[in-house]
Amino acid sequence: MKIRILTEKEIRDTISFDHESIKAIQDGFSQLSSGNATLPPIMRIDIPENNGEVDVKTAYIKGLDQFAIKIAAGFFDNYKLNLPTGSGIMLIVSARTGNVEAILLDNGYLTDLRTGIAGAIASKYLACKNITTAGVIGSGMQARYQIYGLKQVRDFNRLLVFGIVSKEVDNYVNEIKKDLNIEVIKCDTAEVVVKNSDVVITTTPSKKPFLRSEWLHPGLHITCMGADAPHKNEIYPEVFGIVDKIACDSRKQCFELGELHHAKNNEILLDNKRICELGELINGKYPSRESGEEITICDLTGVGVQDTQIALLAHSRSLKNHSGIVIDS
Repeated sequence: MKIRILTEKEIRDTISFDHESIKAIQDGFSQLSSGNATLPPIMRIDIPENNGEVDVKTAYIKGLDQFAIKIAAGFFDNYKLNLPTGSGIMLIVSARTGNVEAILLDNGYLTDLRTGIAGAIASKYLACKNITTAGVIGSGMQARYQIYGLKQVRDFNRLLVFGIVSKEVDNYVNEIKKDLNIEVIKCDTAEVVVKNSDVVITTTPSKKPFLRSEWLHPGLHITCMGADAPHKNEIYPEVFGIVDKIACDSRKQCFELGELHHAKNNEILLDNKRICELGELINGKYPSRESGEEITICDLTGVGVQDTQIALLAHSRSLKNHSGIVIDS
């Protein structure tokens, strides 16, 4: 049996933010909300003594010949060791035989990319068409990829950032200025970021909420993607009782793991019909932003269809480029 092995560099050379990769993730959300995907529960391993976690995610989309299984790690004290917070690999598995057909040694790059694309899709449907200022809470890898993704769907010339590790924020400011050629301002508080931004993205592993309802203002869109486990929480639950529109990647998963989990536990959300999935926005089942005054929010926990879609696209491009090595297992 032959297996193709791709390195991180080969994968990075093959795929990044572009129209096809965004469409692939969008199609994955569409299929999930249409009932055409098998999405098993996440397998999660917590390593609290090292502030780390390992997640296994997967999904099969009906009609495809392959699917992906992802093993992704997040160790949030790695910055103290000058190591990346995230790492991981993806396996391409045949949906016909169950055999592993490729190993993608992406070190978490594809997870970062597909998560950034999900944020871009959320803003595509929920943010105001014309924005000038974006805001981000956090200074890690997703603080970068979420803003790179946002820039694909909305043009803005100013970015406000707040983070708790000052040195990391300084590095972030310099990097984003160079990459996007925009004004980037380091702020003293999260409140300043939220009150002065058209779109805000929260990207932290916080265990205590920090984004308050009194900071909201007409026209604001919030994408919250840090809370992907029950103990994580970035948004005060009462925010969800005030906003006009609520979206998520998966209702079931977000009510178990995401910000919606905390809102439900605090009895803020009693009517599930008020909440739509990204796939339902894409499919036209629910309306996207309807006015410049609406306040919208999207809860992202990361679903396996994203991993399958991005991995299969990277793999198909590698075949066309003849990249990677092929071994006999």
